Amino acid sequence: MTSPGEDLLPSTRRALLHRAALAQRDGRAPSLVAAVQRQGRLVWSGARTCVEGHAPDADTQYRIGSITKTFTAVLVLRLRDEGLIDLDDPLEKHLHGTGAGSVTVFQLLGHSAGLGAEAPAPWWERTPGTLRPELADVLGERPRTHPAGHRHHYSNPGYTLLGSLVEAVRGVPWEEALRREILEPLGMHRTTSEPVAPHAGGWAVHPWADVMLSEPAEDLGLMAPAGQLWSTASDLLRFAAFLAEGDDRVLAASSVREMRAPAAPTETGSSGYGLGLQIVTGAGTVLFGHTGSLPGFVAGLWINVEEDIAAVVLANVTSGLPAATVAAELVGIVAEAEPRIPEPWRPLPEVDEELLALTGIWHWGTHTFTLRLLADRGLELKPWGGKGRGASFTAGPDGTWTGQDDYYAGETLRVVRRDDGSVDHLDLGSFVFTREPYEAGAAVPGGVDAEGWRGFSG
Repeated sequence: MTSPGEDLLPSTRRALLHRAALAQRDGRAPSLVAAVQRQGRLVWSGARTCVEGHAPDADTQYRIGSITKTFTAVLVLRLRDEGLIDLDDPLEKHLHGTGAGSVTVFQLLGHSAGLGAEAPAPWWERTPGTLRPELADVLGERPRTHPAGHRHHYSNPGYTLLGSLVEAVRGVPWEEALRREILEPLGMHRTTSEPVAPHAGGWAVHPWADVMLSEPAEDLGLMAPAGQLWSTASDLLRFAAFLAEGDDRVLAASSVREMRAPAAPTETGSSGYGLGLQIVTGAGTVLFGHTGSLPGFVAGLWINVEEDIAAVVLANVTSGLPAATVAAELVGIVAEAEPRIPEPWRPLPEVDEELLALTGIWHWGTHTFTLRLLADRGLELKPWGGKGRGASFTAGPDGTWTGQDDYYAGETLRVVRRDDGSVDHLDLGSFVFTREPYEAGAAVPGGVDAEGWRGFSG
């Protein structure tokens, strides 16, 4: 196992190269670039190509397709954080006359607005954006295919609307807002709307013969916020570091965490979608990121936040190579071979005796819980034995705590005291927690039987 900051072991590097080589061969991609980042540092990159003596590298541009959507989502969250919009706002409040104005910004971000998956014919990915000069040309005569808010239904036109929302609120083109607010602060100088050399050309490979056909690379026009961008493995790993930790120059860590929270359930139990980010769970791990494809290109970007590992795979082939799957496997190779070394345990820098006195055993009815003190006056309430509803809580300025997880997310925990200042119970969203089960004298809803606990003899 390596120490933090060291390079990967030779065996791990070989395993990564082997997986990338198999992907290029079996996916019959003219070229492929892959790269892995750990703890914010590029630790491996590799490439394979059908061109003898020449290979792309982590600075070679490929088209990244729908990974563009994550950038658009960041721009929208920036508007929210500046108070210019609210995620619950109907689109019509900021962008008029779309025909889909009743859907909310939140629904558009999470693909639950009920909009169609694609723009009307002709196939928008292989034709010039000039064929769709107005939003009506993107949405078509029947923009909605499902009731808003009822289900996740992936929508490329939905992100066209979000890009137009950014332009309407900012007063500048989407590309300018992107460059000024994300690309320049993060140092992503090789991410552009149009290809800049060195870049790969897009190819289709015949399904039944090893022959190729050049694919067009169109300017998508209004559809650009859904899939226009070109980028490199190096640049995308910079973006991955931001998606893992946040960056106050672009978006605070709390807003990035919000992007990673499921916004609407998908029809597959092992995946979900946040606000511009795909979520994949399995085998005890959670990956965040996005996939992308346009004719001639496939791309995958995945981040394991817990292990602080990110991987990118870019290839210039229309189909046959599952870039997203390969990128996830690269993350898994590193996480399994060289798991992250945990930080040493350290005691709290200071302790509040009043809070310390709250820790220990509490009961909700006859259910037993433990309360622990965390850093920054936080609390953690867990069922005894680990099964059931539990949560961590962050302290507020008013002497209460707010739940951060699952059932209790957003719920308020408060300490209720008697007239003499002693603690009577904890109140969590109206649930009463007492030191003893149905503690006599405590303010238990419905009261406590005055006869107390008793046995039974038949």
